[in-house]
Amino acid sequence: MMTIHCRLSTARTLVIAAALAVLSAGVAPHEAAAQQAPSLAAIAPLASAPLTSAAPGAAAVAVAQRDDRYKLGAGDKVRITVFGEAAMTGDYAVAPNGEISFPLIGTVDARGHTLDEVAQDIRKRLLDGYLNDPRVAIDLLEYRTFFILGEVNRPGAYPFTAGLTLGQAVATAGGYTYRARKSKVHVRHDGTAQDQLVTIEDIGGLAIEPGDTITVPERFF
Repeated sequence: MMTIHCRLSTARTLVIAAALAVLSAGVAPHEAAAQQAPSLAAIAPLASAPLTSAAPGAAAVAVAQRDDRYKLGAGDKVRITVFGEAAMTGDYAVAPNGEISFPLIGTVDARGHTLDEVAQDIRKRLLDGYLNDPRVAIDLLEYRTFFILGEVNRPGAYPFTAGLTLGQAVATAGGYTYRARKSKVHVRHDGTAQDQLVTIEDIGGLAIEPGDTITVPERFF
């Protein structure tokens, strides 16, 4: 009986010590368990959410003066504003398949369309059972990259800037290598399957467009 009593006393002491440790931390036992379990709301992703959400009243910083003729392509980044709908307003990227994933309405075809055309498409689809009178605006935030390959010192993909010329593109890639054939350069515009052969008279000032691929060939000694 003495042994049993001692064991009960020891067990009671351990229980009291554990309770005091929890209380000293300032957390009740049931609250401690609740704190360890994350809520579903915290871990569940929002489907078709923008890349970044815009703060209320935040203005989009466009890359250049708005060009209503500019046609979007894969890699472009845009700010889509649905006035009064903060969850939809934010920055979006045109995916490699030419589409933008947008809340509620799913994918929106953007490749080959102007900013206004995409805005009108989104508005029309939001009107179909989602919003009563949606007002949609789109601004271009970042152009898709251009590519320069072949006989340049640093071939690869580079950010496009408005007004870029072929001469500037070559300079951005570190200039020609000693093997480069400088008299002729191949340029393929985004969305086309045929290269354009550019002769030396046009090389310096030829306008480059977003998504273009420039190939500098090797000369024959």
